[in-house]
Formats: sequence, C-alpha cells, structure tokens
Amino acid sequence: MNPALKLWYYAGGRLPQRYREFVFEDVTGPKWLMRFTVRSLVQVTPLTTAITLVLVFGLGSAWPLAIACGALGFVVGLYFALSYAPESVDYRLTKYGYPRGSATQGRRDRHAVRDRERQAKYDAVWRRSEG
Repeated sequence: MNPALKLWYYAGGRLPQRYREFVFEDVTGPKWLMRFTVRSLVQVTPLTTAITLVLVFGLGSAWPLAIACGALGFVVGLYFALSYAPESVDYRLTKYGYPRGSATQGRRDRHAVRDRERQAKYDAVWRRSEG
C-alpha cells in the first residue's frame, strides 16, 4: 500500500474494499491497540490544536487558558477513543463487509493457544486436587 493511502487511513479515512485484509490485520494484529492509539492521536491532535489557536487568536484568550483547554480536550478525546477501542474496531470492520464482532473474535482466535497454555499452567499450580 502506498504511504499516502496509509496516512489517509491513520488520519481516519476509509480505504477501498481491496484493502479489507489490511484493515483486518491492523485491528487484530499483535500491536493493534498501539496502532489504534496512533490513529486516535493523529485524529485528535489537529482538532485540539485548532481549538487552542481559535481560543487565542479568534477569541483573545490568554495562552495558559487556551493551552489548558486544548490539553483537556486532547486528554478527553484520547480517553474516549481508547475507552471504546474494541467496539470501534469491530464497527470499522463491518464497513469492510465483516460480521459484527470480527475484530474481537480474530484477536481471541490469535490468542487461543497461548491462553490455553497459560490456563493449564495456572491450573497445574493452583487447582491441584487435594486428596
């Protein structure tokens, strides 16, 4: 995929359907939450910067107040985005023709073997039958 298209995607744009597998891998891969965070930062930063600049140059607010408002908007925007990350990526995949919940199921499937091994180790240590 060309870099401009990738930048468009991380800025919140939608890719053509032929990139649906890329989107699936993006939201189910090992570092999906990190990529989601970067995507959220790319989307939130320009908006909060614009709000700060409008407060200072458009409304004549003091710099410290404008920066505080912009920072608060940044924190709230990022918090909101990360709070709903699993639901957001599940919804994003529905736009590419995947059934609802595909991202969550894809991550579960990817971790299934590792989770079973961890559960077996836990059970061996903590669930021993006494008798």
